Parts: sequence; structure tokens; C-alpha cells
Amino acid sequence: MIDVSLLSVIRRWHFREGMSQREIARRTGLSRNTVKKYLAKECVEPAYPKRTSISKLDGYKELLSAWLLRESKRRRKERKSARRLHKELVELGFSGSYDRVAAFARQWREEQKIAAHGLNKKAYVPLVFAPGEAFQFDWGENYSYVGTRKVKLQVAHFVLSHSRAFYLRAYWTQTHEMLFDAHNHAFRVFQGAAERGIYDNMKTAVDRVGKGKRRDVNRRFQAMVGHYLFESEFCNPAAGWEKGQVEKMVRDTRQSIWHDAPKCKTLDELNDWLEQKCMSLWQSTTHPNYGDRTIEQVWLDERKHLMKVQAPFDGFIEHTKKVSSTCLVNFERNKYSVPASFANRLVSLRVYPDRILFIAEGNKVAEHVRQFSRDHNSKGVVTYDWRHYLLVAQRKPGSLRNGAPFKELPECFQHLQDTLLRYEGGDRDMVDILSLVLHHDEQLVKEAIEQSLNVGLTSKQHVINCLHRLMDIPTPDPLPIKKALQLEQEPTADTSIYEQLKGQRHAH
Repeated sequence: MIDVSLLSVIRRWHFREGMSQREIARRTGLSRNTVKKYLAKECVEPAYPKRTSISKLDGYKELLSAWLLRESKRRRKERKSARRLHKELVELGFSGSYDRVAAFARQWREEQKIAAHGLNKKAYVPLVFAPGEAFQFDWGENYSYVGTRKVKLQVAHFVLSHSRAFYLRAYWTQTHEMLFDAHNHAFRVFQGAAERGIYDNMKTAVDRVGKGKRRDVNRRFQAMVGHYLFESEFCNPAAGWEKGQVEKMVRDTRQSIWHDAPKCKTLDELNDWLEQKCMSLWQSTTHPNYGDRTIEQVWLDERKHLMKVQAPFDGFIEHTKKVSSTCLVNFERNKYSVPASFANRLVSLRVYPDRILFIAEGNKVAEHVRQFSRDHNSKGVVTYDWRHYLLVAQRKPGSLRNGAPFKELPECFQHLQDTLLRYEGGDRDMVDILSLVLHHDEQLVKEAIEQSLNVGLTSKQHVINCLHRLMDIPTPDPLPIKKALQLEQEPTADTSIYEQLKGQRHAH
């Protein structure tokens, strides 16, 4: 292909000076066919002809187009996938790859949409939001080191639509209690809530998607919305551009945040780092609509328009569970103990992101740190509280020797147990000592046991005696008597008055 300057000279020689094609070919060294081609097309800019490559799909395009048209008229769940269509083409002799069929199907659907609506799906209307008007939310997935290995995390993303202030918080799952907790932390960092929240049709918020904007909203999600007084708005299905700010943030933070994430021992440590990282990026990131101001500067102005949050939402999820005969409740493949008095009974389980509460008869009866089993092939974790089994141990003292809950006793308790179990009746004495924590401060019981071990007297009576001494309140010093209350003339002792009284009694 010749360059633009040579083509310009050829056109000027021929059309302005009338030079023949033969002469031009002689002067330039080009063939007469080349000169004729460029002059005949009146081409002003040389270009290679459009390349046409032979594809294995060429002989099947009409058939595949007919299949795609047929599938587009069926119900969504009844349509054949591109992989299924590729398999059927292979049965007809097609030797190409699935990727070629999938690419053709995507292009065909795009052409159908343009033909039907006369609009490319990548054309959007720019949106603008007033201060405090709206925030956008979305979930994303990222990988980071927590503990000793790299794990997949579910990350909640928030962005204030006006100031573009954003917040990230990582969780193990995308369940209700995680969603509610994320809102609590986001509104704490933003120092308020916007008037409207924009979401996609996530299952933790929408039970059923109806026609148009109709949604059957989850009751617990509605309770949270009512608590914070904002309005919830849900995008149309497959219309992510309606919350494009948070969609873009999910993509951008993989580069700006997650590549710099440190190795953390716990998820709480990672979330603390994420919060500080977000706020530092507010200070260094220029607002896309205000080139001379940072996100933080715009957020400081928007903060005045946010609704104040009086209290965080108590975002637990409640289940009714039956306690087993071993005083355990099963939840998400993990087991947690409750007091033995509730064995074989129903209790209420309240699930929070970081803890588990058990409610019975209107009172909290147990609380545990929530466990997450990342390995789906494992049997889960059993979390005991040895205090829950004291009522059983009082009836069966021998259970102290091999009872799994009692393997987690404090060190001083274990030392005392090793000593007492050497003697006859030691099981019963140890149970009685452990039962002291049901009625007295556990720390005082520990101190009493340590005092007994230090002097080498480990009997039950001595431990109880030490506990009583620790519980005794010292007698306070007498209050000083003020001078104004002192007598100026002290009374004298006169016993003769009793004789006078005695005489008066006999006279009567």
C-alpha cells in the first residue's frame, strides 16, 4: 500500500496536469494496474481492503440464526443455552469451538435489539443526584488473606451518589444479618443516611420480582428501611447502569484497594483496615464532577443533608431450634451449647454476623462467638460452655473425667481437679466447687482456688472458706463525731436512781 503523500502527487499529476497513467507508472515505479486502481476509485486515503477470513461457522450461520430466533420466542427457562446449540451443531458436522458459537450468539442478540429499538444497549442517560438524595449498594467478591490462607470474601459496597464517598466491608456470606450489619457501619462512617437507597433485586431484599417496578420486599429488609427512614428503590432486571456508580466502584476497588490489602489475622482486623483505606482515598481522590475538590470535601458538604441515625438497627435473624439431649443446638453445621435445663426443649436462636444468642422464656440464656466452617467437607465446630453442664454433673459427677465440655476448664480449675480426683469422693467435691460459679463471681472462685493451691490445702471446705473470706466486707471505720454534736456537760453514772424506781413500783 502506498502512503498518503505519494497518492496526493499521483492524483495531482493526473487530474490537474493531465498526465497519463503510463507516465505516472514510469515515474513512480508502480504498476499501471496499481495507478489505475487508486485513480479509478478516486481514493484520497489509501487503505487495505477489508479482510475476509474463512470461518468454520460460515456454512452454519443461517441455521444457527434460525435456531436463535426460535429460542428467543420461548420462555426464558425453556431456552437452549449456547453450549447446547454448539453440541447440536457438532452432531451435524460442525468442527469449530464453543467460543465461536457463543460469540456469534452474542452478536446476533445485539443486532436484534438494535433492529427492534433502533438503539445500542450501551447508550445511557447521564444521572445527577442532589446532596443527601441517594446512596447505591451492591455486593462484590474479592480474595484476601485472613488467618493463614487466602479466602473468598463477600464485600458490601456503598457509595453516596452525590459526593461519591464510598465504604467497603467484608463478610463470609451475603445473608440478611450481614446486609443489616453493613448498613449500620456504612451509616456510621457516612455520619447519616440518604433519603433513598438504590439496590439490585438481591434475594435478601426482594422475595419476588413482579411486572415493572412491582416487588415483594422481604419483611426484615422492610423493617430496616423503616428504622432508618429511607426509601428503597430496586433496579430493573439486568439494568446495572441504573446504579452505575457502585457497579464501577466494585470494579475499580479491585485495583485501588484489594491489591494493597495486608495479610490479617481476623476479619475484624481486615475491616478496620478497609475503613481507614476508604477514608484516606476520599482525601486523595478528585471528585469526577468537581475537578478542584476531593471526594472528602464534597462529602463534608453533603453530610449536612444526610438524615441523622439515632441508633443502629438490631439486625438479627431469628430461628426456632430444638436443643438436643446433649444440650447442643445445630446451626450451619456447627453446634453450640445451652444450659442443661433447656435440653430437649425449643429455644429461639438469634443470629448476628459475629455472635449467636439463645433466648428462652424472654431471657438470654446463652451467647457464643459465631463460627464459620469454610470447608464444606468438614463436620463443623462444636462450641461448649462448661457452665451449661453443671446441672448434669451434679447428678453424674463421674462425667467430669471424660466430659468434653470440661476439657476447657480454666487452668487453676484443671489443676484442682487433677488433685481431687485422686481421692475417693473427689468427683463430688469438684462438682460442688465448680457449682460455686452459679451463685458467686467466677473471678472470686478462681482466686479462692489459687489461694488453696498455693498453701497446699485443696479440700472443698478450705476452698469455700477462702471464698467467704474474699467475700467478707471489711468493717468500716467509725464516723468522726462533729464538735457541734458533742455534749458540753457529760452525764454522770448514778445507780441510786434504780432504787428510787424500785420503790415507786412497790408503792403502786
